[in-house]
Amino acid sequence: MCMQFNMEHGSIPLKQWFEDRPAAGRELASLLKQYQGRQDVLVLGLPRGGVPVASEISRLLELPLDVLIVRKLGAPGQPEFALGAIASGGTTVINEGILAWFRDSPALQRQIRVQRLEIERREKLYRGDRAPLRLENQTVILVDDGAATGASMLAAIRAARQLDAHKVVVALPVLSVDAYRKLTAEADDLVCVSVPPAFIAVGEWYQQFEQTGDEEVTDLLARAAAHAQGSSKASRDIT
Repeated sequence: MCMQFNMEHGSIPLKQWFEDRPAAGRELASLLKQYQGRQDVLVLGLPRGGVPVASEISRLLELPLDVLIVRKLGAPGQPEFALGAIASGGTTVINEGILAWFRDSPALQRQIRVQRLEIERREKLYRGDRAPLRLENQTVILVDDGAATGASMLAAIRAARQLDAHKVVVALPVLSVDAYRKLTAEADDLVCVSVPPAFIAVGEWYQQFEQTGDEEVTDLLARAAAHAQGSSKASRDIT
């Protein structure tokens, strides 16, 4: 379900930009109200840029927040051109259409090794002393700030499946038509605001699109955890 897109007729969305990532999260939260307050639902942001979006969804819908780490595999010399992505647990997605010789190239294999190390670093940094992510019998809402090729979100979907998630919902403020087709084929549900027919990069759909740092991610996770603990204590005091 996308608020301003019709795949059959290819209508042009009215939405031209979001003020920033939290504003995009608020718009998505309004489309995800059926999940509000449910005990079996978990919001997972894709660091780094997806976490400020996911944080707003978590806050407004009173749902727990966590992260599922995914790293893009960029082309040698063109890091912004995604060849694929790798997620926590080792799930790897290589974009369709990549030449067979490049799939096995030493450059790509080096990138995979480097990104695995980066995922391990971020897991330790973001998770701290918290237990590893467990998704059994959970409905997970996977959130990013947008999708151009869809490779990162595809890797996240498949990683969530490997962790035995009961249902996988993808929530994106904006994505390309190509990513829309790929993700609707794999997710149980896709919720988005806009699917513009002409798509170059995610950042062009935001007024403010500064890079999200590790400190912001850890701060948002800590705030969500503190809020969850406070809510749990209040509930126990009432009972």
